Amino acid sequence: MNKKIEQKNVEKIFEALNSQIGAHNGILIKLVVCGGTALTVLNLVNRTTKDVDVLGLVVENTKNISVKKIENFPEWFEESAKVVQRDFGLSDNWINLGPASQVELGLPDGFEGRLVKKRYGKYLTVYFISRLDQIYFKLYAAVDSNDYHTDDLFALKPTDKEIEMATQWVLTQDVSEGFRFLLKDFLRRNNYENIAKRI
Repeated sequence: MNKKIEQKNVEKIFEALNSQIGAHNGILIKLVVCGGTALTVLNLVNRTTKDVDVLGLVVENTKNISVKKIENFPEWFEESAKVVQRDFGLSDNWINLGPASQVELGLPDGFEGRLVKKRYGKYLTVYFISRLDQIYFKLYAAVDSNDYHTDDLFALKPTDKEIEMATQWVLTQDVSEGFRFLLKDFLRRNNYENIAKRI
């Protein structure tokens, strides 16, 4: 039976992954994590999640950081993750690159500067996306669904201004009239009529 990733064990899972990276001759890796894991680690929403969604890699220089898309994890990382999966009873795809295409599609302005950095040892550093960027991503995901993305969005208690900012961003991600219609409908159903009128 595959266990969920809970707030009480998520830190232990990352620390174990760091140890396994060292055991598998890995090198320093800096990951950007979004989704339920980021919500949990930053105490934004306390819920379980089945996996860790990796957006990309962080590249640092002396002046700033940038997020780089990756197609696949290195072999040493995959092997490290398999051991952690076994030890914690996690699902096969417990750490994955599901949202990686978002890096090419475009990130919200100021995204990198809002990342929250946590080190889990010598090898693994994780940058969790901020509350504001969760609102952006969750609105985008919630527009044509009525599931945990919607629940997460409203658990974050966004202000009207934050919803309007997120609305402007999601419109850059899908420029189709069909998506605009769905977005307007979502906003109206959730008491953002004034924002719906302006798009």
